[in-house]
Amino acid sequence: MPIIQVKISAERSPQMTAAISEMLLELTTRILRKKRELTAITLDYVSPEDWVVGGRTLAEQGKRSFYFDIRVVDETNTKAEKAQYIAECFAAFGRLLGDLHDESYIHVHDVRPTTYGYGGRTQEYRFHHS
Repeated sequence: MPIIQVKISAERSPQMTAAISEMLLELTTRILRKKRELTAITLDYVSPEDWVVGGRTLAEQGKRSFYFDIRVVDETNTKAEKAQYIAECFAAFGRLLGDLHDESYIHVHDVRPTTYGYGGRTQEYRFHHS
């Protein structure tokens, strides 16, 4: 149950997809206590020539970057957990990509349980019928 949508300034490869997916699964499971088997991840690769920060492409700057957002049910994680998650994910992407631009973003969306779900059922429904 969370969905993680990633944009990455790197060349598409099965190895990079596997590395990013495993890293995000481990951190999401360990820090946010989300179920691995219910976590979905999508990746979009963007050429550094097509990623612009401050009016210059990442290719011109010799940098890499990423952006991802994750949706979690509101009030299931503390501020401290989300802060730890953001810090550890940023560091992990830095290890994977190398020279990481500071303008790389992580957005944790806290969504209402009545407006979010999977398999045709809201999280609110699951809470009341578990």
